[in-house]
Amino acid sequence: MRRLLAELLANLLDIRVVIGGLFAIYGVILTIVGLIDSPAARQKAQGVDINLWVGLAMLAFGLCFLVWSMFHPRKPLPEPEPDAD
Repeated sequence: MRRLLAELLANLLDIRVVIGGLFAIYGVILTIVGLIDSPAARQKAQGVDINLWVGLAMLAFGLCFLVWSMFHPRKPLPEPEPDAD
């Protein structure tokens, strides 16, 4: 049970999960902002809805990291063999 908990915690604290989660959260926020942006904000960016496009790109990037960490989880370290002295 203790080893299973240690493996679960190690996989949750994997840097890919942290980076993917942050990018996904910021991507969702920017996508929502891009959807509800005013026409004046679009005009500032020469007609391009930059928040929407960058939000979707960040969301895709974050999801790629999360999928990568799901399909290739961190391998546990081998158990040390006790010395037979």
